[in-house]
Amino acid sequence: MATYQCTACYFPYNEADGLPDEGIPAGTKWEDVPADWVCPDCGTPKSNFTVAED
Repeated sequence: MATYQCTACYFPYNEADGLPDEGIPAGTKWEDVPADWVCPDCGTPKSNFTVAED
């Protein structure tokens, strides 16, 4: 599973963990996160997230 990162504030979205507080269960693939979802920290749209480098 991959981790994606907000390009504005670097908030991480880890597919393995999901974001249960945001209604996204653990194990939710990035492509299954709703298109209108935004970063919970800064409001940046999903389209502005990139794959985090290890």
